[in-house]
Amino acid sequence: MKKYFVYPLLFVVLFCSCGTGKTDQPEQPDTHETGDAHEEDPNIAELTDEQVKTIGIQLGAIEEKQLTSALKTNGVLRVPNQNKAAINSLYSGVIRSLLVQPGNFVKKGQAIATVANPDFIQVQSELIGVRSKIQLAELEVNRQRELNKGNAGALKNLQSAESELRTLRTMQSTLSQQVRLMGVNPDRLADGKLVSVLSITSPISGVVSNVAVKMGSYVDLSTVVAEVVDNSSLHLDLFVYEKDLPKLKNNQTIHFAITNNAVKEYDAKIFSLGSSFEGASKAVTVHAMVEGDKTGLIDGMNVTAVISLEKATVPAVPAEAIVNVAGQDYIFVKVQDSAVHKGEEGMIRFERVAVAKGGSDIGYTEITTLKEVAANAQVVTKGAFFVSAKMTNTEGHSH
Repeated sequence: MKKYFVYPLLFVVLFCSCGTGKTDQPEQPDTHETGDAHEEDPNIAELTDEQVKTIGIQLGAIEEKQLTSALKTNGVLRVPNQNKAAINSLYSGVIRSLLVQPGNFVKKGQAIATVANPDFIQVQSELIGVRSKIQLAELEVNRQRELNKGNAGALKNLQSAESELRTLRTMQSTLSQQVRLMGVNPDRLADGKLVSVLSITSPISGVVSNVAVKMGSYVDLSTVVAEVVDNSSLHLDLFVYEKDLPKLKNNQTIHFAITNNAVKEYDAKIFSLGSSFEGASKAVTVHAMVEGDKTGLIDGMNVTAVISLEKATVPAVPAEAIVNVAGQDYIFVKVQDSAVHKGEEGMIRFERVAVAKGGSDIGYTEITTLKEVAANAQVVTKGAFFVSAKMTNTEGHSH
């Protein structure tokens, strides 16, 4: 009969011991139900007085500063077509010599190549022959005039001789122009020295950008022998959006650098504002003349430019007061009310406030806060990077 009383007794003992164990332990507050636990604000950074002193954090105000605002834009270097030349030979022939190579500077009228063709001699020969015929025609006109005065000659013979002389003189003028286009002085053909090799000359002064033919190449009127660019008229074509166009005017200063090699800065001044949009981009072309040293600048280079605008009084902070986190700019504003941390004396709290940056000048940057900030708010003007690092470190350890 003993075994029938063991199990109920054991059950009672276990039940009592479990109940007793629960009541003996002090009750723990359920933070999820009571809500007493403090949930950290991700935009608040906390530092002790000692940390603030060690880092060297300095506070200041959002000041009203007179800054020269600027507009950043992109563009391309251009040389006007009237300052670029594709040089052709006016007559077909074979390249006898090349006198320049890319990078050489040439003056207007300087020979860059020579071209040979036996046919060149024919035009010169015709000119010399016409000159001889003109001399005979002048003698015939004079003879007919004398005969006509003595009533010994017919008037029609005089008229015929005068007509022949006019025709020959017209032909002489035409052939002389052709010879000049060859680069030959017609007056030098009087001694019978004919030229079979002609010079191809540059119509402008500038730098040879390309030589398109080789020795012995056959060229005609459509063949480009070389290209010359005059960089003295180099200018910028900048692309400015419609909303920014009213801020611009002639003679405004532009500072620019080559996009892929921003080692050196160049200057330019606006001389013309475009009057039409470039395609569907809603951008207007602004033209600016490059000033000063143009060394290293080539037609077609992409540039990044900053256009200086008028001075304006704007809210600004020192440039080092702004930090960038994940592409967004922020400042840190000291929190005046720390009541939620009653037991944590000596703690200073800073709120991270998003801002939009404007132009920069004299070490200050224009800002627009993306939430309302009190007029007397104190912001971190030095050491903002360390405050941001402290916040990032805290976020990385929160659960």
